[in-house]
Amino acid sequence: MSFPSRNSLNTRHPRAALTLVGAGPGDPDLITRRGLRALRSADVVLYDALVSRELLEETSDHCQCIFVGKRAGCHYKKQEQINELIVKLALEHGHVVRLKGGDPFVFGRGKEEQDYAASFDLPVAVVPGISSCISLAGLQGVAVTSRGYADSFWVVTAHTREGGLSQDLFLAARSNATVVILMGLGRLDQICALYDAEGKGNLPAMVIQNGSRPNERVWVGRVNDIAERVMTEKDRGPGIIILGETVRQHRDFIHAVSAAVKSAA
Repeated sequence: MSFPSRNSLNTRHPRAALTLVGAGPGDPDLITRRGLRALRSADVVLYDALVSRELLEETSDHCQCIFVGKRAGCHYKKQEQINELIVKLALEHGHVVRLKGGDPFVFGRGKEEQDYAASFDLPVAVVPGISSCISLAGLQGVAVTSRGYADSFWVVTAHTREGGLSQDLFLAARSNATVVILMGLGRLDQICALYDAEGKGNLPAMVIQNGSRPNERVWVGRVNDIAERVMTEKDRGPGIIILGETVRQHRDFIHAVSAAVKSAA
């Protein structure tokens, strides 16, 4: 890819700019009105694997829609390549929208893209998105904070840059907060084992895969029984893990726990 240097920016497109747009948790109806306006004015859209393709239909006929494919365990392009592509396309074509699942600044690398574009003096706007860390639990009738259940909630990624479990998970397991874990389905057994080691094997747990989408799947239970069920039944697709007393609010919790007890007997 031929990339312009900072010394050759006098040829930039007059509309050169970047807008970081949060697409929401999956359902295309959960994007904001401001996000839709940005899509409709875009000359180029760079979108991730978790973005609903229906949102791309909101773009104009002249808009280029380019897949850059970032999701847990599958990076079609490296982050550095995406940063460079944003600037190159903005300088050549005008308004670039970087369309990300959830919110751009919740484990979305949006700040890195913002800072890189700004280093080339590109105007950058941010359109927040509805993050899965609170919305998907709410759609299931579970409040991440609720009087009598939890006074706070933590949002943690299961992955670190080095590939191990986040050290924040060890701290979270000792708290009384609702803990929402993103990008953790592949390590659900490790996470449950960590909680079990803290004496929390009976803590209510919920896993949501493909949340807010037509193929959504939900499992509720306890730390000591949910991992085996999920790992044998889950499909491909993003998922979140919610651990905490607030999961008792789910309409299926009592039934799921009773079924697990009968199965164990």
